[in-house]
Amino acid sequence: MKVSIKLPNKSALVMSALLGGVIFTSCASVPQQSKQQLSQSTGGRALNNQAAPADSAGSVALKSEAAPVPQSRPQLIKKAAMTVIVNSVDQSINAVSKIINNKQGDLIGLNERQPTQDNARHTASIMLRVPQNQLDSTLDELAKLGTVENRNITAEDVSNQLVDFQARLTNLRRTEANLQKIMDRSGSVRDVLSVAKELSNVRQSIEQINAQLKNLQNQVAYSSITLNLEAAVSSSSPQRGLGLQIQETWNNSSHSVGEFTVGLLKLAIWLMVYSPYFLILAAAIYGLNRWRRNSQPVRPIPPVENYDG
Repeated sequence: MKVSIKLPNKSALVMSALLGGVIFTSCASVPQQSKQQLSQSTGGRALNNQAAPADSAGSVALKSEAAPVPQSRPQLIKKAAMTVIVNSVDQSINAVSKIINNKQGDLIGLNERQPTQDNARHTASIMLRVPQNQLDSTLDELAKLGTVENRNITAEDVSNQLVDFQARLTNLRRTEANLQKIMDRSGSVRDVLSVAKELSNVRQSIEQINAQLKNLQNQVAYSSITLNLEAAVSSSSPQRGLGLQIQETWNNSSHSVGEFTVGLLKLAIWLMVYSPYFLILAAAIYGLNRWRRNSQPVRPIPPVENYDG
């Protein structure tokens, strides 16, 4: 059996050889400089990638060593007290109201005492509340009202209490969520009632702790100030008129007569109530005296002699 194989045409072979040479020469015509730049860029990137972890690790280590441990700022409840001697208490009270409004604070209480006796001072006690960051500036403004007699500031650190309340609140809320999941499941009426009771107790504890936490946070955010104002000059009471004095004397005397009359009436009532006892006591005394007289022996009376003159 003869197998015939067709050989390719010479012209096709020549054309394929020419196309291969063109392709080869075009690939070989790439500049060597670009290859070198490419190799340098890739090598530089590799070196940078290799050096970067070491540098980053070193910088992280240095930062971790140099960075200080962050400390939370202490939560302080600040209270201040100040006594200021002023020329006019009334004007100072108005000035205090303006200062508090400018500092975005609140006036909690005011106790003003007018002089009722001679040589008595006009005084006033004011309770204030201002933001904690405005405490020092507020005290400086209040000190300008007059002469500061005394000034003190106390601070109480409640950081541990706040952290404790927050931790307890977090645990209780987690417990509330777990109990709520149990409530969502189907079960017997007894189990549901038991879980519902426990859930109610947990929610009550959450409300109490949350209220205490907010109270502490409010005391930390706002500082209280007790301001005592005293007049520099004692005020003397004016002399009252004659008519006013006579009227006051008449009122006092009539009031005294009324009290004396009421006292006599009360005494008469007491005597009437206890009169049986007084009668029994008087009868007993009378009977005792009579018995004593009767029990004494009768002395004979000596005869009278008649003398004839």
